[in-house]
Amino acid sequence: MSERQTGPSFSLTRPEGNEPQDFHLSRRGIAGLFFAGYALGAGAVNAETIKTSSDGLIAKDLTVGTDTGYQIPAYIAFPEKAKRLPVVLVVPEIFGLHDYLRDVCRRLAHEGYVALTFDPFARAGNAAALKDTAEIRKLVETATNAQVMGDLKTLINWLKSNPDVGQGKGTFGGLNKFANTSRIGITGFCWGGAVVWMAAASIPDIKAGVAWYGRLERPARTDFLGKEEREWPIDTVSRLKRPVLGLYAEQDGGITLDSVAKMNAALKATGKTSHIKLFKDAKHGFHADYRNLYNEKAAKEGWSDLLGWFKTYL
Repeated sequence: MSERQTGPSFSLTRPEGNEPQDFHLSRRGIAGLFFAGYALGAGAVNAETIKTSSDGLIAKDLTVGTDTGYQIPAYIAFPEKAKRLPVVLVVPEIFGLHDYLRDVCRRLAHEGYVALTFDPFARAGNAAALKDTAEIRKLVETATNAQVMGDLKTLINWLKSNPDVGQGKGTFGGLNKFANTSRIGITGFCWGGAVVWMAAASIPDIKAGVAWYGRLERPARTDFLGKEEREWPIDTVSRLKRPVLGLYAEQDGGITLDSVAKMNAALKATGKTSHIKLFKDAKHGFHADYRNLYNEKAAKEGWSDLLGWFKTYL
Protein backbone atom coordinates (compact mmCIF):
# COMPACT_ATOMS: atom_id res chain seq x y z
CA MET A 1 0.00 0.00 0.00
CA SER A 2 2.87 2.36 0.72
CA GLU A 3 6.14 2.77 -1.09
CA ARG A 4 9.13 4.92 -0.30
CA GLN A 5 10.28 7.38 -2.92
CA THR A 6 13.40 9.47 -3.02
CA GLY A 7 12.85 13.07 -3.97
CA PRO A 8 13.05 16.63 -2.76
CA SER A 9 12.50 17.04 0.97
CA PHE A 10 12.21 19.91 3.30
CA SER A 11 14.23 21.47 6.02
CA LEU A 12 11.99 22.48 8.89
CA THR A 13 11.83 25.82 10.53
CA ARG A 14 9.75 25.32 13.67
CA PRO A 15 6.30 24.33 12.34
CA GLU A 16 4.07 26.30 14.70
CA GLY A 17 2.49 29.68 14.31
CA ASN A 18 0.62 32.21 16.42
CA GLU A 19 -3.09 32.19 17.12
CA PRO A 20 -4.60 35.62 17.75
CA GLN A 21 -7.56 37.51 16.26
CA ASP A 22 -9.49 36.08 13.37
CA PHE A 23 -10.10 38.16 10.27
CA HIS A 24 -12.17 37.67 7.12
CA LEU A 25 -11.03 38.01 3.53
CA SER A 26 -13.19 38.03 0.42
CA ARG A 27 -14.35 34.63 -0.80
CA ARG A 28 -11.84 32.78 -2.97
CA GLY A 29 -12.39 30.27 -5.75
CA ILE A 30 -12.54 26.73 -4.42
CA ALA A 31 -9.75 25.57 -6.72
CA GLY A 32 -7.37 28.05 -5.11
CA LEU A 33 -7.93 26.51 -1.68
CA PHE A 34 -6.14 23.28 -2.54
CA PHE A 35 -2.45 22.72 -3.08
CA ALA A 36 -1.14 19.71 -4.99
CA GLY A 37 2.23 18.76 -3.55
CA TYR A 38 4.16 19.15 -0.33
CA ALA A 39 4.27 22.43 1.60
CA LEU A 40 6.70 24.84 0.02
CA GLY A 41 7.43 26.69 3.24
CA ALA A 42 9.52 23.90 4.68
CA GLY A 43 12.41 24.55 2.26
CA ALA A 44 14.13 22.01 0.04
CA VAL A 45 16.72 19.39 1.01
CA ASN A 46 16.94 15.66 0.22
CA ALA A 47 14.83 13.00 1.93
CA GLU A 48 12.44 10.15 1.32
CA THR A 49 8.70 10.54 1.19
CA ILE A 50 6.02 7.91 1.61
CA LYS A 51 3.43 7.53 -1.13
CA THR A 52 0.37 5.51 -0.15
CA SER A 53 -1.85 4.11 -2.87
CA SER A 54 -5.51 5.03 -3.11
CA ASP A 55 -6.34 1.60 -4.59
CA GLY A 56 -9.47 0.25 -2.93
CA LEU A 57 -10.27 3.62 -1.39
CA ILE A 58 -12.55 6.54 -1.95
CA ALA A 59 -10.06 9.39 -1.55
CA LYS A 60 -10.74 12.94 -2.68
CA ASP A 61 -10.47 16.66 -2.06
CA LEU A 62 -13.78 18.31 -1.24
CA THR A 63 -15.28 21.20 0.71
CA VAL A 64 -17.58 21.20 3.73
CA GLY A 65 -19.98 24.11 4.19
CA THR A 66 -20.33 26.01 7.45
CA ASP A 67 -23.45 27.74 8.79
CA THR A 68 -22.13 31.02 7.37
CA GLY A 69 -21.69 29.59 3.88
CA TYR A 70 -17.92 29.35 4.04
CA GLN A 71 -16.53 26.18 2.45
CA ILE A 72 -13.82 24.43 4.49
CA PRO A 73 -11.26 22.75 2.20
CA ALA A 74 -10.96 19.10 3.22
CA TYR A 75 -9.76 15.69 2.12
CA ILE A 76 -11.37 12.36 2.94
CA ALA A 77 -10.21 8.76 2.52
CA PHE A 78 -11.95 5.49 3.42
CA PRO A 79 -12.31 1.97 2.01
CA GLU A 80 -14.61 1.71 -1.01
CA LYS A 81 -16.84 -0.80 0.77
CA ALA A 82 -16.80 1.00 4.11
CA LYS A 83 -19.80 0.48 6.37
CA ARG A 84 -19.94 2.39 9.65
CA LEU A 85 -16.20 2.52 10.16
CA PRO A 86 -14.65 4.56 13.01
CA VAL A 87 -13.49 8.06 12.14
CA VAL A 88 -10.14 9.78 12.65
CA LEU A 89 -9.94 13.55 12.18
CA VAL A 90 -6.44 14.64 11.12
CA VAL A 91 -5.27 18.15 12.08
CA PRO A 92 -2.39 19.66 10.08
CA GLU A 93 0.80 21.48 10.96
CA ILE A 94 1.07 25.18 10.15
CA PHE A 95 1.34 24.33 6.46
CA GLY A 96 -2.33 23.48 6.13
CA LEU A 97 -3.70 20.88 3.72
CA HIS A 98 -1.03 19.35 1.49
CA ASP A 99 0.09 15.92 0.30
CA TYR A 100 1.57 14.74 3.60
CA LEU A 101 -1.85 15.09 5.25
CA ARG A 102 -3.55 13.38 2.34
CA ASP A 103 -1.12 10.49 2.60
CA VAL A 104 -1.70 10.15 6.36
CA CYS A 105 -5.43 9.90 5.62
CA ARG A 106 -4.86 7.16 3.05
CA ARG A 107 -2.70 5.24 5.53
CA LEU A 108 -5.50 5.41 8.08
CA ALA A 109 -8.08 4.39 5.47
CA HIS A 110 -6.09 1.26 4.65
CA GLU A 111 -6.20 0.47 8.39
CA GLY A 112 -10.00 0.55 8.33
CA TYR A 113 -10.80 4.14 9.29
CA VAL A 114 -12.65 7.02 7.72
CA ALA A 115 -9.94 9.69 7.76
CA LEU A 116 -10.78 13.36 7.26
CA THR A 117 -8.39 16.31 7.24
CA PHE A 118 -8.97 20.00 6.54
CA ASP A 119 -7.31 23.40 6.13
CA PRO A 120 -7.98 25.64 9.15
CA PHE A 121 -6.10 28.58 7.60
CA ALA A 122 -7.74 28.80 4.18
CA ARG A 123 -10.05 31.67 5.12
CA ALA A 124 -6.94 33.85 4.90
CA GLY A 125 -4.98 32.07 2.17
CA ASN A 126 -3.16 28.90 1.20
CA ALA A 127 -0.34 28.20 3.64
CA ALA A 128 0.95 25.20 1.69
CA ALA A 129 1.67 27.35 -1.35
CA LEU A 130 3.76 29.92 0.55
CA LYS A 131 7.53 29.80 1.01
CA ASP A 132 8.03 32.65 3.46
CA THR A 133 7.71 31.65 7.12
CA ALA A 134 6.53 35.11 8.16
CA GLU A 135 3.71 34.98 5.60
CA ILE A 136 2.73 31.50 6.71
CA ARG A 137 2.62 32.68 10.31
CA LYS A 138 0.26 35.51 9.36
CA LEU A 139 -2.19 32.91 8.05
CA VAL A 140 -1.80 30.71 11.10
CA GLU A 141 -2.49 33.70 13.35
CA THR A 142 -5.97 33.96 11.89
CA ALA A 143 -7.06 30.51 13.10
CA THR A 144 -8.23 31.07 16.66
CA ASN A 145 -8.91 28.20 19.02
CA ALA A 146 -12.65 28.98 18.85
CA GLN A 147 -12.62 28.88 15.05
CA VAL A 148 -10.74 25.58 14.92
CA MET A 149 -13.05 23.90 17.45
CA GLY A 150 -15.97 25.18 15.37
CA ASP A 151 -14.47 23.75 12.18
CA LEU A 152 -14.03 20.36 13.83
CA LYS A 153 -17.65 20.37 14.99
CA THR A 154 -18.74 21.29 11.45
CA LEU A 155 -16.79 18.37 10.02
CA ILE A 156 -18.31 16.00 12.57
CA ASN A 157 -21.84 17.20 11.84
CA TRP A 158 -21.19 16.82 8.13
CA LEU A 159 -20.16 13.19 8.67
CA LYS A 160 -23.29 12.64 10.77
CA SER A 161 -25.38 13.75 7.78
CA ASN A 162 -24.02 10.78 5.78
CA PRO A 163 -22.99 12.93 2.81
CA ASP A 164 -22.71 11.54 -0.69
CA VAL A 165 -18.99 11.25 -1.44
CA GLY A 166 -19.34 8.41 -3.92
CA GLN A 167 -19.93 5.53 -1.51
CA GLY A 168 -22.86 4.13 -3.48
CA LYS A 169 -26.33 2.96 -2.54
CA GLY A 170 -27.31 0.57 0.21
CA THR A 171 -29.65 -2.42 0.03
CA PHE A 172 -32.79 -0.31 0.37
CA GLY A 173 -31.76 2.49 -1.96
CA GLY A 174 -30.28 4.95 0.53
CA LEU A 175 -26.62 5.88 0.67
CA ASN A 176 -24.33 3.44 2.45
CA LYS A 177 -23.43 4.88 5.85
CA PHE A 178 -19.65 4.75 5.69
CA ALA A 179 -18.83 6.53 8.99
CA ASN A 180 -19.71 5.48 12.53
CA THR A 181 -19.87 8.87 14.20
CA SER A 182 -20.21 7.35 17.65
CA ARG A 183 -16.54 6.36 17.29
CA ILE A 184 -14.52 9.48 16.45
CA GLY A 185 -10.84 9.92 17.17
CA ILE A 186 -8.50 12.78 16.41
CA THR A 187 -4.80 13.05 15.64
CA GLY A 188 -2.65 16.01 14.67
CA PHE A 189 0.92 17.13 14.14
CA CYS A 190 2.74 20.04 15.80
CA TRP A 191 0.24 22.94 15.65
CA GLY A 192 -2.36 20.23 15.13
CA GLY A 193 -1.00 18.25 18.07
CA ALA A 194 -1.98 21.05 20.43
CA VAL A 195 -5.43 21.10 18.80
CA VAL A 196 -5.86 17.41 19.66
CA TRP A 197 -5.59 18.07 23.40
CA MET A 198 -7.97 21.04 23.19
CA ALA A 199 -10.55 19.14 21.13
CA ALA A 200 -10.48 16.09 23.40
CA ALA A 201 -11.23 18.37 26.34
CA SER A 202 -14.06 20.28 24.71
CA ILE A 203 -15.85 18.26 21.99
CA PRO A 204 -17.91 15.37 23.43
CA ASP A 205 -18.14 13.54 20.08
CA ILE A 206 -14.40 12.91 20.19
CA LYS A 207 -13.65 9.67 22.04
CA ALA A 208 -9.83 9.49 21.87
CA GLY A 209 -6.83 11.40 20.57
CA VAL A 210 -3.19 11.02 19.58
CA ALA A 211 -1.18 14.24 19.70
CA TRP A 212 2.14 14.43 17.86
CA TYR A 213 4.55 16.95 19.44
CA GLY A 214 2.01 19.74 20.00
CA ARG A 215 2.75 22.67 22.30
CA LEU A 216 1.44 22.07 25.83
CA GLU A 217 1.54 25.47 27.51
CA ARG A 218 1.53 29.12 26.60
CA PRO A 219 4.91 30.11 25.14
CA ALA A 220 6.96 32.86 26.71
CA ARG A 221 7.52 34.48 23.32
CA THR A 222 4.27 36.14 22.29
CA ASP A 223 5.70 36.83 18.85
CA PHE A 224 5.95 33.08 18.32
CA LEU A 225 2.65 31.59 19.30
CA GLY A 226 1.18 33.22 22.37
CA LYS A 227 -0.70 36.36 21.36
CA GLU A 228 -4.23 35.00 21.57
CA GLU A 229 -5.82 34.98 25.01
CA ARG A 230 -6.77 31.34 25.27
CA GLU A 231 -6.24 28.16 27.22
CA TRP A 232 -3.51 25.68 26.36
CA PRO A 233 -3.54 21.89 26.81
CA ILE A 234 -2.08 21.96 30.32
CA ASP A 235 -4.92 24.29 31.38
CA THR A 236 -7.56 21.75 30.32
CA VAL A 237 -6.29 18.66 32.17
CA SER A 238 -9.05 18.73 34.78
CA ARG A 239 -11.67 18.71 31.98
CA LEU A 240 -9.98 16.09 29.82
CA LYS A 241 -12.56 13.31 29.70
CA ARG A 242 -11.15 11.38 26.76
CA PRO A 243 -7.89 9.41 26.58
CA VAL A 244 -5.11 11.20 24.72
CA LEU A 245 -1.71 9.75 23.90
CA GLY A 246 1.06 12.28 23.35
CA LEU A 247 3.95 11.29 21.07
CA TYR A 248 6.79 13.74 21.71
CA ALA A 249 10.48 14.12 20.87
CA GLU A 250 13.19 14.09 23.52
CA GLN A 251 15.23 16.51 21.40
CA ASP A 252 12.46 18.91 20.48
CA GLY A 253 13.86 22.40 20.03
CA GLY A 254 10.64 24.14 21.01
CA ILE A 255 8.84 21.91 23.52
CA THR A 256 11.02 21.40 26.57
CA LEU A 257 11.34 18.24 28.62
CA ASP A 258 10.19 20.30 31.58
CA SER A 259 6.96 21.15 29.77
CA VAL A 260 6.37 17.48 28.98
CA ALA A 261 7.12 16.50 32.59
CA LYS A 262 4.66 19.10 33.89
CA MET A 263 1.93 17.82 31.59
CA ASN A 264 2.56 14.18 32.53
CA ALA A 265 2.53 15.07 36.22
CA ALA A 266 -0.75 16.98 35.86
CA LEU A 267 -2.34 14.06 34.01
CA LYS A 268 -1.13 11.56 36.59
CA ALA A 269 -2.33 13.70 39.50
CA THR A 270 -5.88 13.67 38.15
CA GLY A 271 -5.82 9.93 37.46
CA LYS A 272 -6.06 10.26 33.68
CA THR A 273 -5.34 7.46 31.24
CA SER A 274 -3.79 10.11 29.04
CA HIS A 275 -0.02 10.41 29.03
CA ILE A 276 2.95 11.47 26.93
CA LYS A 277 5.54 9.10 25.52
CA LEU A 278 8.99 10.48 24.72
CA PHE A 279 11.06 9.25 21.78
CA LYS A 280 14.79 9.23 22.42
CA ASP A 281 17.02 10.69 19.70
CA ALA A 282 13.96 12.08 17.87
CA LYS A 283 13.48 15.75 17.01
CA HIS A 284 10.40 17.85 16.40
CA GLY A 285 8.54 16.70 13.28
CA PHE A 286 9.89 13.17 13.44
CA HIS A 287 6.83 11.63 11.79
CA ALA A 288 6.85 13.92 8.73
CA ASP A 289 8.64 11.79 6.14
CA TYR A 290 8.81 14.66 3.65
CA ARG A 291 11.16 16.62 5.96
CA ASN A 292 14.81 16.17 6.83
CA LEU A 293 13.95 15.76 10.54
CA TYR A 294 12.08 12.54 9.78
CA ASN A 295 13.13 9.71 12.09
CA GLU A 296 12.02 6.43 10.54
CA LYS A 297 12.36 4.35 13.70
CA ALA A 298 10.44 6.80 15.89
CA ALA A 299 7.84 7.42 13.19
CA LYS A 300 7.08 3.73 12.75
CA GLU A 301 6.95 3.13 16.49
CA GLY A 302 4.70 6.14 16.98
CA TRP A 303 2.39 5.02 14.18
CA SER A 304 2.11 1.60 15.80
CA ASP A 305 1.29 3.33 19.09
CA LEU A 306 -1.41 5.37 17.36
CA LEU A 307 -3.02 2.31 15.84
CA GLY A 308 -2.95 0.50 19.18
CA TRP A 309 -4.46 3.49 20.98
CA PHE A 310 -7.33 3.86 18.56
CA LYS A 311 -7.94 0.12 18.50
CA THR A 312 -8.31 0.24 22.29
CA TYR A 313 -10.33 3.44 22.68
CA LEU A 314 -12.38 3.64 19.49
